[in-house]
Amino acid sequence: MIERSRTARLLAGGVLLASGLLSGILPGLASRSASAASARQAAPPAVIRLSLEGVVDPFVADYLRSGIDGAEDAAAVLLTIDTPGGLDSSMREIIKAIEASATPVICYVAPRGARAASAGAFILMACHVAAMAPATNVGASTPVGLGGVTLARKIEEDAAATIRGLADDRGRNGELAETFVTESRSITSQEALEGDVIDLIAPTERDLLEQVEGTDVLLADGTTATLETMGSPIEDQPMSPGVGFLHDLFDPNLAFIFFWLGLALIVLELIVPGHVFSGTVGTIFLLTAIASFGFLPVRLIGIALLVASVVFFVIELKMPGLGIWSLAGIASLVLGGLVLFDPAGGVRVSPFAIVPVAAFMALFFGFVVSKALAMRHLPAAQGPQAIVGREGVVLPGGLDPEGVVRVAAEEWKATSPTGAIPAGSRIRVVRLDGLVLTVEPVAPEHAPTGGVLPARGGKT
Repeated sequence: MIERSRTARLLAGGVLLASGLLSGILPGLASRSASAASARQAAPPAVIRLSLEGVVDPFVADYLRSGIDGAEDAAAVLLTIDTPGGLDSSMREIIKAIEASATPVICYVAPRGARAASAGAFILMACHVAAMAPATNVGASTPVGLGGVTLARKIEEDAAATIRGLADDRGRNGELAETFVTESRSITSQEALEGDVIDLIAPTERDLLEQVEGTDVLLADGTTATLETMGSPIEDQPMSPGVGFLHDLFDPNLAFIFFWLGLALIVLELIVPGHVFSGTVGTIFLLTAIASFGFLPVRLIGIALLVASVVFFVIELKMPGLGIWSLAGIASLVLGGLVLFDPAGGVRVSPFAIVPVAAFMALFFGFVVSKALAMRHLPAAQGPQAIVGREGVVLPGGLDPEGVVRVAAEEWKATSPTGAIPAGSRIRVVRLDGLVLTVEPVAPEHAPTGGVLPARGGKT
């Protein structure tokens, strides 16, 4: 009885102790779990930041489409824009992705000095929220084709209807947006806000997200989403390095440099044959530039002037004189760079790219190519003309009548038609047959005095 009661007391005490511990531990664990859950619930979803910088091409279109489609769980997509325009097909691919997006897309022309020109204006009008930073501009969206001429009237009408429809669909001023196409009009951010083309002006991204807090936007499925972006973290989603490199190639300054440099290197290969490397590199540069021209509003007059500049430099090489042709080449190069792209498309070559290229090419044709041409008239450094007439020495073993000699720091097989020549004797090359020299002994300038030269095999 005593043992059983003792056991019962121990069990009861253990139960009470366990109950006490659990009563102290479980509420703590529960409170910590609840706080973690509430922290997860309190953390706002991120805003995904994408960037449209430079020419609108297939690479940037694929990048933006993928970024928008993959932002389903984000609070919003923040698309920063600074573009001179680009391909109509790539622009429409981006617009379709924005229109079909299940996440609100906020377009923001930034930073200060940025622009949404040509295709960029269409993309800005398609966004659920259109915003601009101070000192930015939008517009100049007239379709331009090769040669810098405005395309057919029906293409312009199609573009005008497209931008007007995009603006009207978002409740913006479609008539003013249409003038971007019909009149190549470009306006500042303040004019765009006053003209009801954009929704707001914001100096910074964080200020933009605070201003749009609580804004209702209509999504593609007909539902209305309320923006909750105040305090949301911004997550960058940049291009991959490979795609970014290909996108950066389609730059107007690089296109200008690659086109002219490609022409110059190909001309160098033609007038100074044998420089396979320069011809290959020049071809690669030229093809890259031509591909870039397909995405930019290039003008034929600019291409013609750049080609003419190369011709003028070549004429100067062939007909050297007072340098008139060189001056004409430099002038054509500078003018060609200035008018290479149509300014209505928002694209131009920077003077900081034109001036160094003009100076470099003047030196290139005036010094490098002229020296290369002069080398063509120099005697061959190798071959019969170089070795015939040179003197050398007979190597050990002598010539009897064949053997080995050293001429011009190289060893040659040689033969002596005049007979044996001992080792160490001086010889002169009289003929080269393949890789075999025909040599003759070199008579000493001064015969020894006070004695007689020993005859071969004789005695003194």
